[in-house]
Order: sequence, then C-alpha cells, then structure tokens
Amino acid sequence: MSQTDAPTGLYIDGQFVDASDGGRFDVVNPANEEVIASVASATEDDAMRALDAAQAAFPAWAAQTPRARGEILRKTWELIMADQERLARLITLENGKALSDARGEIAYAAEFFRWYAEEAVRNIGDVMRSPSSGARILVQHKPVGVGVLVTPWNFPAAMGTRKIGPALAAGCPVVVKPASDTPLTMLALMPLLEKAGVPKGVVNVIPSRSSGAVVDKLLHDPRVRIVSFTGSTEVGRKLLHGAADNVVNAAMELGGNAPFIVCADADVDAAVEGAMIAKMRNMGEACTAANRFYVHESVHDAFARKLAARMGAMKIGDGLEPGVEVGALVNKETRDKVIHFVEDAKAKGAKVLTGGRALDRKGFFYEPTVLTDVADSSDLLCDEIFGPVAAIQRFSDEDEVVRRANDTQYGLVAYLYTRDVGRGLALSERLDFGMIGLNRGLVSDPAAPFGGMKQSGVGREGAHEGMMEFLETQYVSVAW
Repeated sequence: MSQTDAPTGLYIDGQFVDASDGGRFDVVNPANEEVIASVASATEDDAMRALDAAQAAFPAWAAQTPRARGEILRKTWELIMADQERLARLITLENGKALSDARGEIAYAAEFFRWYAEEAVRNIGDVMRSPSSGARILVQHKPVGVGVLVTPWNFPAAMGTRKIGPALAAGCPVVVKPASDTPLTMLALMPLLEKAGVPKGVVNVIPSRSSGAVVDKLLHDPRVRIVSFTGSTEVGRKLLHGAADNVVNAAMELGGNAPFIVCADADVDAAVEGAMIAKMRNMGEACTAANRFYVHESVHDAFARKLAARMGAMKIGDGLEPGVEVGALVNKETRDKVIHFVEDAKAKGAKVLTGGRALDRKGFFYEPTVLTDVADSSDLLCDEIFGPVAAIQRFSDEDEVVRRANDTQYGLVAYLYTRDVGRGLALSERLDFGMIGLNRGLVSDPAAPFGGMKQSGVGREGAHEGMMEFLETQYVSVAW
C-alpha cells in the first residue's frame, strides 16, 4: 500500500521482494500524521539474503575497470537529476522538510555520483626503492569487500549516496539499511541505479523495524568488511562494539554540537545570512546545524535582533505548499525534544525573541525560535537540538570563546565570522573541529573531506578520502 509511486519492497539482488516473514511497517507524513506507505521490514534472514547477493556480485564488480565503474556512476548522476522533482517531493512526503530543501538535497545527493565517477579512476598507488634493502616497495589499493551502510532520516537521499558513491567507485558492493522513518527515497533510487547499469547484487536495500538485530547480524558475518554509519554518537558506539568482534573497518559520521562564533569585527549582516543557512538548512535537523551561538558583546544585540527578524518571518507549513520555508519535524519524538529544550532554557532565564512554541495543528511543527540570555546549564547547549532553535550567548574575549566552543565531547563543525582572515585562520587552528566554516554557513561539499574529531566520528566522507575508506592498502616487496 502506498500513496506514492515509490517501491515498498526490500531490494535484494536486483529485485523488489517481500520480507521473509511478510512483515511490514508504516511510513508517516510528518506534516499531517497520515500513513503514506507500508514498507517491507527486513528480518535477519533477509539481511543474510542481501549479504549473499552482495558477496556474489563482489568479484565481477571489483574486476570492472575503474572507467567502466565511473561511467555507470556518471549515468546515475544524470538520471537522478532528470528525476529531481519527483524525488524531492518524495523526500518532503516522508521527511517533512520544505520542497526547496528537498530539491537542494537531491542535487547534493546526485553530485556524489558525479564526483566519484571522476574519483573512480584515481585509485593511485606508489612505487619506491627501499633505502636499506634495495627492493622495490609497490603499494596498491584493493576494494575492502562488502560494506554495510546505515543511514539516518534527516537526509534520506544524500546520506546514502555519500556512501554508495565511493563504495561503488572503489569496487565494493553494499547492503544499505535506511532509517525506518524515511525508507522510500532510497528505495526509489534503486531503479535509477539499475537503469544506469549497476549490476544486480551490487547495491541492496533492506528497510527494517528491527534495525539493531539486523545490523548486528551483518556485522558478525565475516564477509562484511566495512560498516559506514551516519547518526547519533550513542548508536555509533554500539556499532563500533559490534564491529570489534570481527575487526570490521568502521567509518562513523556521528553527532555534532556546532558553535557559531561572531567576532567583534564581523560583518553582522553577512553573519546573519550565514546563520540562516547554518541553523535553518533542513530546519536544523542536521549534525552540521549551528547549535551554540557565541556573539561578541559589541555586536550581540544587532545580530540577535536581525536573526530574530529573519527567522520570525519564515513561512511554516506543509513542505509541499508553495512558499513554505519551514516544514514539519520528522516525528513526534523530535518535536517533543525541541519543546523540552526551549522550555528548559526559558525556565533557566532565557528570553524568547521570536517563536518558542509548537504549532497547534496536525503535524510535527515548531516555530523558528531565537533565544538570548541562555544559561550555561541549559540542556540545549549540551546536546544536538535538531530543530529550528538558535541559542545565543555573549562573549567578550577570544580565549574565552575558544574554550567554551571546545568544551564539548563533539568536534564535527564550527562556524566563525570575522572581517580579518588572519584572525579567522588563527582561531580556526585553535578550534577542535574537523570542519570550519570561515565566513560561510555551509561546509558540506562532495569534493571536501567531511568528518569530525573527538566523539563526532571516525574517518571521512566525500573527497578522495571518502573512496579510501572502502580501499585496503596492500604492499608488495619485489626485486627486479
């Protein structure tokens, strides 16, 4: 049953099939809380069927020339972009985000196939002569093997393609476990990959309500050689424990708690524009979303006032309606968490400049909100808000703001605004984050290494580094 034209079966070995036990689960539209589809729910047996298919496809796919793999990836990019509007509407239906955001996600998601179409031919090794023995040291990179890709609900297309693209470029088949809230988009991409020439078994998709058991079963099969996960640090820790038993390679893109620093000499209008992107892209439902705003006391009031005016003017509603900029949050749990964060901050003295409440209507809507005078003890400073809430604090000293920005277990991304590029670069070096947006509110780019420090992850996605996650280094000692 589906109100969409998306397939709703498991995608195993090039075919859409039912779960082995016939189980299914509902997918709900966050804007009206209505069921839009019933999707097959994979069991542990289904996971093994998908793994069997991936393993069987591995030798032939790894043996394909890099150019042949690259041409298939390039064709996939073309097909996705030609189908951008339908796929964007599907994202909005199951995720709730505004259609404009969904269109942007599809373009971003497709770009990983174009980027890795070019990277596929750049699996470059090395040859040198040993200084001591005189033997040649020949270094090459081989596909690691079958990958298990576990993706979140906030970017149902892009978080999958950011993993599938490099895996296929490297020569690895994959089993994808999409988030239960948003499985339809990934399933809808499969006919396009098939049309582009991806052989059966190379990409398999297994939505499941038994995610933990299904993924754990896969990680304890010796044929799985890498797990790539995007999601919370809490779940990432559990997957790392599971991966340890078979010493499975792990690539983890985990949680964030991004500071957004506005220095005394910043262009306030530019900083507000950047804040609108860093905070409101995807309604704040992103690990890269600006979470903690530190604004120098000399520009604090101007920045807060202008940001509140911009966020307060945004149109809220069903993401498919014309002109809507802020759609529904993905589910009740996420909306209720945002409610808690704001109420907790208010109880501890925060002032609401705009927003501050959930909408009294069907759907999981929350107003874009700007808070000032936020107490250090507020819960929303310690955890990802994952919603349209900007919490602003003052600072007076650069050493102080660096200390406060780094005072977190997370280290994914930080944003920094200053007119002095030298100051900006010097401060960037002192910030313990894998990515810095210096006078920019957006860091995500398929050509850049995406990832964090500390408990925000292990490894990198995107860029050349993303493909290297799916390759093993082999050294051959030879004399001639």
